[in-house]
Amino acid sequence: MEFIKPGINIDFIGRRRIAFALSITLIVLTALLLVWRGGPNYGVDFSGGVLIQVKLDRPHPPAEIRDAFTSPALRDSIIQEFGEDEGDEYLVRVRQADLELAGLSEEVRSELSERFGEGVEIRRVEMVGPKVGEDLRQKALFAIFYAILFIAIYISGRFELKWGMSIVMALSLALVVYVAPIVGVSVTWLILLALIITLGLCWFLKLKYAMGAILALIHDVAIVVGAFALADREISLSIIAAFLTIVGYSLNDTIVVFDRIRENTRRFRRRSFEEVMNASINETLSRTILTSLTTLIVVVALFVLGGGVIHDFAFAILIGILVGSYSSVFVASPILLVWQERFTDKK
Repeated sequence: MEFIKPGINIDFIGRRRIAFALSITLIVLTALLLVWRGGPNYGVDFSGGVLIQVKLDRPHPPAEIRDAFTSPALRDSIIQEFGEDEGDEYLVRVRQADLELAGLSEEVRSELSERFGEGVEIRRVEMVGPKVGEDLRQKALFAIFYAILFIAIYISGRFELKWGMSIVMALSLALVVYVAPIVGVSVTWLILLALIITLGLCWFLKLKYAMGAILALIHDVAIVVGAFALADREISLSIIAAFLTIVGYSLNDTIVVFDRIRENTRRFRRRSFEEVMNASINETLSRTILTSLTTLIVVVALFVLGGGVIHDFAFAILIGILVGSYSSVFVASPILLVWQERFTDKK
């Protein structure tokens, strides 16, 4: 299917400074928003506590539902609207993890019925201890980090035939990840330290394709986290699965563009690297748009019709597809040009 006619020549690389400015602005805003909110809004899976899903006959403001509770633990809970249709379902997230589950659902039902004088249905009650939540959060961070690390190893071997250097980088990072917890480094700082070391090794070992791919993936995940912070949505285990899906999707787009750049670099030796990159991006543009549009149709259907259970997951994938398609063209590829300008002989 020919979506874009051959011979199109949009100057994507010429607009790289605008794209860099936009990406840096979004990442800085994400960091400021997370600092202002005190970090990501972790769900019960990661923060621990009790989650109660209730359904009322009529919609009410969350503040009224909180005021209906007499127990101090329930009055300190976080109330969120759940679902999109009628707005009469709510999630009550109790941050106190040592509550007794026995009789809790009946207590919630009776207090809400007494306040609003209507039927109250308890859809589910879930409890996660703080220790379990912390372990799950650490494993989720490690999952994202290891995904990015193995991607760096694959990209280095696939495009630059530097499998030996990739193995050196992997062993160095494995040593850092093993030693850092022994000296008392927290998991969050450990992951940040490991990512910085990964980028430093890519720079030192001159793995330009791996560096471009890693920066693009970090860019994508950071912006999706910022979108969740802006929308005040919870990050749960299903959202971690969405993050890993976004990493894979964005990498797929990036590999297609990188592969065409590598092919055209061999074919057009007399052209400048900027011209080769621009031509490569234009040649893969039709494929990128078609893939993104067909995927977006499915994700939008999930987002609109999937219901509250899958709504956050679809939201993450929706933002991730848009950002991933953008980063393959405006983040990963221009990084190769910056590298070429700094480290390659002009002649």
